[in-house]
Amino acid sequence: MAIAALTGLWLFRRELRRSNLPDDALDAAVVGLLGGLAGAKLLWVVEHLGDAPASDLILSRAGMSWFGGFAGGILAGLWFIGRKRLPTIAVLSAATPALAIGHAIGRIGCLLVGDDYGRPTDLPWGVAFPDGLPPTTVPVHPTQLYEAVLLLPVAWLLVRWRREGRVDAFVFGAYLLMAGALRFAIEFVRINERVLGPLSVAHVASLLVAILGLTFVIRAKGAPPRTAGVRRSRR
Repeated sequence: MAIAALTGLWLFRRELRRSNLPDDALDAAVVGLLGGLAGAKLLWVVEHLGDAPASDLILSRAGMSWFGGFAGGILAGLWFIGRKRLPTIAVLSAATPALAIGHAIGRIGCLLVGDDYGRPTDLPWGVAFPDGLPPTTVPVHPTQLYEAVLLLPVAWLLVRWRREGRVDAFVFGAYLLMAGALRFAIEFVRINERVLGPLSVAHVASLLVAILGLTFVIRAKGAPPRTAGVRRSRR
C-alpha cells in the first residue's frame, strides 16, 4: 500500500502540472488516501461482523474492500476539493492514472497476503494459498493478478488521453467505466455471496460505477478538447 500510495502521488503531481493545476490539489490525494484506507477497512468489517468480534476484524491483516476504499477516497477527496474550491472534474481527471496504477499495485499486495482470490481452477496458472485469508490448498484463480494486469493498459490509456487533450469529464468517466467493467467481469470467478441471481454485491456496485462513468462519457461527447500537454511555468 505504501508503494501504491507513493507511486500514485508522484503520478498525480505530474498530471496536475500537465493540466496547469495548483500543487495544493496534491493534498486532496493525501486526504483521499486516508479516507480510502478507512472506507476499505470499515466496509469489510461491516460485511464480516458475524464472523468475528469487531475488534478482531479491525486488527486483521485482511479486509481491504475496494468499493469501500473507492467510496471513502472519493468522498474524502471531494470534501477537500470543495473546501479548497478547486475545479472538481479537472482534479479528478488528473487523478485517474494514479488511481488505476495505485489500484493495480494494491492488488499485488492482495496476492502476497492471499486475500481476494477466485474460484477453484485446473488452469496451469492456478495458485494455492495455504496461508491465505481464508487458507486454501486447492489451486484457485489469482483474480488479484487478473485485475492488476488489466489495470495497466487502463492507466496507459488515461495518460494518453490526457496528453491528447481529451475533455476532463471524458477521462474521468472513462476511468469509472473501465474500472467498473473490469471488476464486473472478474467478479464472476471470485468467491462472493450471490444476492441477485448470479450477481454479488460487488457486481451491483461495479455496474453502478460503470453506468456513472458512461454518463460522464456521453455528456462529454462533442465538448471541445482542452489544451493538451499544458505545463505550468516555474518561478
